[in-house]
Amino acid sequence: MTSRERIECAFSCETPDRVPVSPFTLGHLSLDDEFTWEFIRAVDPLTDTGIGGGNPFLGNNIPVDTTTDGNRTIYTYHFPGRDLRSVFQTTDITTGHIEFMCKNADDVEVLLSAPYEPPEPDVKWFLDLKERFGDEGMVLGGSGTALCWAADAFSPEDFCLLWADAPDAMIEMTRVANERLCVWYEKACQAGVDGFRLCGGEYASTQLGPAAFKVLCQGPDREVTSIMREHGAWVYYHNHGPIMRYLDMMADMGLHAVDPFEAIPWGDCRMPEAKATLKGKVCIVGNLDDMEVLEKRGIDEIKAAGRLLIEEAGPDGFCLGGTASGTYGERGARAFMALADVAKEKA
Repeated sequence: MTSRERIECAFSCETPDRVPVSPFTLGHLSLDDEFTWEFIRAVDPLTDTGIGGGNPFLGNNIPVDTTTDGNRTIYTYHFPGRDLRSVFQTTDITTGHIEFMCKNADDVEVLLSAPYEPPEPDVKWFLDLKERFGDEGMVLGGSGTALCWAADAFSPEDFCLLWADAPDAMIEMTRVANERLCVWYEKACQAGVDGFRLCGGEYASTQLGPAAFKVLCQGPDREVTSIMREHGAWVYYHNHGPIMRYLDMMADMGLHAVDPFEAIPWGDCRMPEAKATLKGKVCIVGNLDDMEVLEKRGIDEIKAAGRLLIEEAGPDGFCLGGTASGTYGERGARAFMALADVAKEKA
């Protein structure tokens, strides 16, 4: 099998010639380096690239002014009702979001009252990267789910308070976002995107709880997943943090695969139980921590952990991977290559 065929087989919850070893992205490796291509050919990488063309949540017709005040960059959005603003501050070390566009339910009303002009997806980045990879792994279009609109518009604290104080406003914001995303994804599929990596569920699962996940993720994300599957596209879902309470809902969402099933102490995954719940329904991708395991521990210990995971989660419906952080370097890459040797031994 080629790497892509191997991943597709696992994503279909079937048994490939060996368990795919699937790091997410190339970490800090350069696509132009010789070692990177040695690495790509040795493993079965999953990587993603953005879909250009504009913001599917806000659309194209919201005027915005950008100004600077010292080390702060201020974005002022001119909505029909009133202005909303977002502020970023830059230091010698990093840039942080210090004021978010929305603070309360009244600001949600301002967002939703604005006229909407849908943008057109630009899939050139996806098609170019897919051509460059060929059959060496799988390239996906990275995109946020409907809940990402609220999670991006509100600070983490105000995001949680909105669900506590005005859940109907968050539900409506998510409904409108999903309605717009359905059109966006339909067009992206028609333009040639045949695989997606969806991020956003963890905003509910780590901050709001199962009741919120059911309303804000399970239903809306199932709608967009249905559109993707109708076009024959692969749907790969990203969800950090505690996972065990959400497995039944994820199994209902029509997903092909989910990552990263973080082990204790970083998450709560109990792999044999997760496999028993998802077997034949959703492919498991994970769960060796990129930084704490693959970048720090010895190869023999890493290979032993890989063997155990293949026994617990494989050989069907499983891709042996990291924690989908994309933060590993050459040491982590060589650990993934050693895991590919383990997968061959176990086949």
